Amino acid sequence: MAVQYDLEGQKRVYERWAPIYDKVYNKLLSDAHRRTALGAAAAGPDILEVGVGTGLVLRYYPAHCRVVGVDLSEHMLRKAQEKAAGMRQVVGLASMDACRLGFPDGRFDAVAVPFVITLVPDPEGALDECVRVLRPGGEIVISSKLSGDAGPVARVEEAVAPLMKRVGWSSAFKISRVEAWARRRGDIDVLEVAPLFPAGFFKLMRLKKRT
Repeated sequence: MAVQYDLEGQKRVYERWAPIYDKVYNKLLSDAHRRTALGAAAAGPDILEVGVGTGLVLRYYPAHCRVVGVDLSEHMLRKAQEKAAGMRQVVGLASMDACRLGFPDGRFDAVAVPFVITLVPDPEGALDECVRVLRPGGEIVISSKLSGDAGPVARVEEAVAPLMKRVGWSSAFKISRVEAWARRRGDIDVLEVAPLFPAGFFKLMRLKKRT
C-alpha cells in the first residue's frame, strides 16, 4: 500500500511550533542533542542532519565537522539559520523532504536524525534515503522517543499516540520497527540502543552501513 504524504499538514504543525520550540525543548533535549552530535562526529566529519529544526543540535558538533542540515519546515529553518551564523562547522541548511534527499549516493560519513524519524510519514523510506547518502562504514545516529513492544508503559504510549500525533509528537514508535527494517535491508547493523536523559525516556540508536 502506498504511503500517503501530508507534507503540507506537517508544515503547518511545525509552523505553529517554530516560535516556541526552543523554550519547550532546549533544556529537556540537551543531553540527547549533545550525544547525537558527538556520536555522528565520531563516525567522520561530513555529517547530514535530517530534521535540523530550529538548529538546537548544531552547537554540539565539533568545529572540524562539515554539517549540512535539512528540514521540511522553512519556519524552523529560519531559526536554525540565525543560530548557525558564525558556526564554521555548519556548511549548509536547506528545506528538504527526508524521504527525498537531494544528495548523491555516499556523500556523508554520518547521518544524524534527532527527534524526527517517528514523525515522518514513511520512516523506512526516510531511513533508506539516509543509507543511500551514507558512505560504506558510515553511521546513522537516531535520537527519539522510542518504545519497547510490551509492558504497561508501552500500552499507555499506544493509547495516547493519536493525541501526541496531533501536536507533532509521537509516543508509540517501536525500537523493533527500526530493527526489523535493518534486518530486511541486510546491509545495516544495529550497534547500540542507549538510554538518554531523563531516566531513559528517550533513546539513542546507532546503525552502521556495512562495507
